[in-house]
Amino acid sequence: MKIVELIPVEHNRKIGEQCPYIEPNVTEDSIFYVDGEPIGFYLTKMPEKMCKLADLANAEFQSKNVPKSIIDRARAIEQLTARADIKEKYAHKKGSEVSQMSTLLGSIPPKPIVRRHYSTISAVHREKKAFIFIKSMLLLAKESEQLIKEILPKQYEQQLEMFKQVPDKWKFGNLFTSSISNYNISAPFHKDTGNIQGSVNVIICKRLNSKGGDLHVPDYNATIGQQDNSILVYPAWKNVHGVTPIIPTHEGGYRNSLVFYPLKAFINNRS
Repeated sequence: MKIVELIPVEHNRKIGEQCPYIEPNVTEDSIFYVDGEPIGFYLTKMPEKMCKLADLANAEFQSKNVPKSIIDRARAIEQLTARADIKEKYAHKKGSEVSQMSTLLGSIPPKPIVRRHYSTISAVHREKKAFIFIKSMLLLAKESEQLIKEILPKQYEQQLEMFKQVPDKWKFGNLFTSSISNYNISAPFHKDTGNIQGSVNVIICKRLNSKGGDLHVPDYNATIGQQDNSILVYPAWKNVHGVTPIIPTHEGGYRNSLVFYPLKAFINNRS
């Protein structure tokens, strides 16, 4: 694996801003270091077992078996497409809105803004038809943990120790509490402030006939090219980051991210 030392740079990106299209500058299997310490890694292709699980989870996600939050934006092509030729190609077609969908699994923290003052488990777990999706995502989370153990053993042990404070009922795997699948969603610049500090997230990418949808970390001027069946392990609480616009190269092109993350709301949460 290539060693990539992440060097801080000055930038003017602000939380909440949309991430512009930027060509990736990290495109090889890499392990990321900051101040001489490994903090994450990127593989352009996961082990075969993980690829098969990701294929299954992605197919189930796109089926009618899995409940989803769906957003159809009339301006999605304008937002997600940086090339004028693609805008023109799709703008005139009926139903040209780009579907943006997401599904949460695992533990969901309180959300007072919608008058839910308690923690809960995603309602998707109560859907019998979603069983294959849930099972494949859980197995994918556990396989991801084994990769972390192999490549970042110190991080694995550290996160495992942290999770001794998380009750079993809130765990999704051994190192995570929650999962989200984001289909065609380009997240604006943000920090995952709800995550356990010192932890890492996992981002697995599924895509077809699209470009963009890469993770940009302006603190280090790093844009990680997330191709189909790639995996990125990164401390999402640590830096501002965003996702570059997802650009379909053919009709029906998409990018789906399968994400696993640990929320600090569930440390010593006995409710």
